[in-house]
Amino acid sequence: MKMMQSISSLVWAGCLLAGTALAQSPVTINVDTKIPGATIPDDFAGLSFEMQTVLPGTNGTYFFSPKNQPLIAMFQTLGIKNLRVGGNTADRSGVPMPGPADADSLFAFARAAGVKVIYTLRLRQGSAEDVVPIARYIEQHYRAQLECFAIGNEPDVFTREYSVYRDEWKKYVAAITAVAPDAKFCGPCATPTRVAWSRQFADDFAKSGLITYITQHDYPGGDSRRATNVVAARDRMLSPAWLNHYEKFYNAFATSALSNGLPYRYDEANSFYDGGAKDVSDTFASALWGLDFLHWWAAHGAAGVNFHTGDKVAARDMNKPCRYAAFWSSGQGYNVHPIGYGIKAFALGGHGSTLPLAISDTAGLDLTAYAVRGAGGKLFVTIINKEHGAGGHSADVTINAMGIVGRGQVIFLRAPNGNVAAKSGVTLGGSPIEDNGSWAGKWTPLAADKTNQCMVTIPVASAAVVKLPLK
Repeated sequence: MKMMQSISSLVWAGCLLAGTALAQSPVTINVDTKIPGATIPDDFAGLSFEMQTVLPGTNGTYFFSPKNQPLIAMFQTLGIKNLRVGGNTADRSGVPMPGPADADSLFAFARAAGVKVIYTLRLRQGSAEDVVPIARYIEQHYRAQLECFAIGNEPDVFTREYSVYRDEWKKYVAAITAVAPDAKFCGPCATPTRVAWSRQFADDFAKSGLITYITQHDYPGGDSRRATNVVAARDRMLSPAWLNHYEKFYNAFATSALSNGLPYRYDEANSFYDGGAKDVSDTFASALWGLDFLHWWAAHGAAGVNFHTGDKVAARDMNKPCRYAAFWSSGQGYNVHPIGYGIKAFALGGHGSTLPLAISDTAGLDLTAYAVRGAGGKLFVTIINKEHGAGGHSADVTINAMGIVGRGQVIFLRAPNGNVAAKSGVTLGGSPIEDNGSWAGKWTPLAADKTNQCMVTIPVASAAVVKLPLK
């Protein structure tokens, strides 16, 4: 018995997917619809881009512009509601700091796309006096779209002592609030190696009234340059070992944030740092991983996750092709990579309040599941079957929950032949996400069977979002 959460009273409920054969391994998921958990914020799913992206390109046009309709459509299709701009280029001396015209274009895009912005101010080789003008301008003109200011990106890389960073952070905040008294902040935006900084930051500033989030970075796979065996790296990405990493990370800082009454958010995260691992971060394995990562942290009370992305990202002092990108620029708009499909799948079943569930699986499959009570009396159960390869097993899943009524629906996230190494041919609801941001995926109706019981087969290396009506 794998316990996602404790479970109390249950009533058997259900429906059977028409035309599916029995899978190789039976799994039972018991959902307790009477004990709502954390409310998932509307802007939970976010993206993180390099600050350099805020500047105009060599042709003078802006990436973040209200005229960039394909990008706006892609944000809306994927369900992106939070945009963080930062990365290493926020603190790179060779990259100009954005000015008012750059901010105008960024926030006009944010308004058109319906997103909030986390804006990073330069800390390394900068000063409070340098950032006050742009901070004041943004606060005065774009307060409605601004979520918070971050001061520096991964400051533990260039300031080894937390106390040094803390004192410099205070100077910046004092200078900014002197001209923009309503400004809000987040931090410390530290690397995974300095997760203790988030705990210390929460303890130091929880009562200041200035903090929107405790922000932390994480790349569970570590350095992409060490992922030389791509098969093994994909296996690790889909293994329970990464779930164990999340648990340790949660205990290391998230519990402190929550105990101090502060939300916490990953303002930058992805699979492997240093631009991602080729043939790993850009494969279908990342779609299953990304969907699981979003739901795991939502179930543990996070305020959101911003996946770092872009055509290129800063890796140390270089810019490298981004292997973990949600999408890359194309001639027709933006070509969605596998992880983008995972983000979209979360958008379909990740709005509402989390619910406790328990998984009974005698075969010990590599499978996770998450339940969310959405608006309009809907129960969403997302099931991720990370079994893959020649020895992988499909799962014959029975969902039990209180109060299921009427017919449900299901939508599948799949790759050709269940191949976790696939980079193309991914579908959600039987359809790809087109470069112009359009998507024609469809829900498959579930045929009513026994009262209060739902069954669905989840193929090897796939995920399903099951939508069930509740009383």
